[in-house]
Amino acid sequence: MVSFTPTEEQQMLVDAIHRYADSDVRKIAHEADETGQIPQEVIDTGWEIGLIPAAIPEEYGGFGEHEALTGVLAAEELAWGDLSVALKLLAPALFAFPVLMYGTEEQKQELLPLFAEAYIPMTAALMEPGIFFDHTNMKTTVTSQDGGFVLNGEKANVPLAAEAQKMLVYARDSESGEVGAYIVDAGTEGMTIGEREKLMGIRALETYPVTFENVRLEPSRKLGGEEGIDFQVIRNYSHVALAAMAVGVARASYEYAREYAKQRVQFGVPIATKQAIAFMLAEMAIEVDAMRMMVWEAAWKLDQGQDATAEAYLVKEYAAKSALFVTDSGVQTLGGYGFIREYPVERWLRNARGFAMFDGLAIV
Repeated sequence: MVSFTPTEEQQMLVDAIHRYADSDVRKIAHEADETGQIPQEVIDTGWEIGLIPAAIPEEYGGFGEHEALTGVLAAEELAWGDLSVALKLLAPALFAFPVLMYGTEEQKQELLPLFAEAYIPMTAALMEPGIFFDHTNMKTTVTSQDGGFVLNGEKANVPLAAEAQKMLVYARDSESGEVGAYIVDAGTEGMTIGEREKLMGIRALETYPVTFENVRLEPSRKLGGEEGIDFQVIRNYSHVALAAMAVGVARASYEYAREYAKQRVQFGVPIATKQAIAFMLAEMAIEVDAMRMMVWEAAWKLDQGQDATAEAYLVKEYAAKSALFVTDSGVQTLGGYGFIREYPVERWLRNARGFAMFDGLAIV
């Protein structure tokens, strides 16, 4: 049965992340969005909380176990602080968690200890350019050749690609059609990283297009060896992570709009007492809670080892629409002020607009 009460350990983690998000992240969020740069000390401070090492077992250099429910609690709180910071701080999980879930013993022993200490940029490449991207029919392919693999294709929206030490690239086998994940080191011949993408939202997160032209990989670079991966399960964990972050962004907008409406006085009374504003705030609160309950259910099913494909897909789709509604309502609550960049509600709206297109940018 799904519990609606975090454990004592989970609550301590949420409290620690909230303090970090409130005191460290929010004070730099606006400037980071304007300049496109997140101060490294903010990322380093967040890394000290130990979110990714806490999901890695001790035998691989960590100090805990992988739990989706704990992950979504953390993801919501980080995104409440700022979505760009949340995505950058958790980007190494895009590499680490699939290795933890499907890596061979040799791959786990080689790669997971890298995440035990300081923040190391790691990433994964899933999305492809174009509006007709289909994860079941990727244009990026691998072909078996001379006992290894040859990788060809283009990826887009790859976070931290220019600085990542290693990248997990999802590609379709040209013969079987199955999707696998392949480990590509920085500087590998044939891999070209393009200019940084200019995005409408998450402007402080560096994303890049990446091209692979006859990139040769050793057999050991296929994640999971001959058995490979269950790509759908990885997508489920990603969908739940993105939905949890959508909750955090929506909650930030709702709370800000609620407090603003209590303090903004027109015609002698706070605008929160006006029926139109009060009803809109109520709808915002309902949507935030509804999203969160759906996220928790999907995460719980993942932790139970059950098939959560339907729940993960539905919550991602619902959260993408609901977060857009809530953040747009936040802008409306502030009226003309909501359209001014010095107020955070417009940034939350821009960020929320992207959840429908953020496939592969997060995982728990």
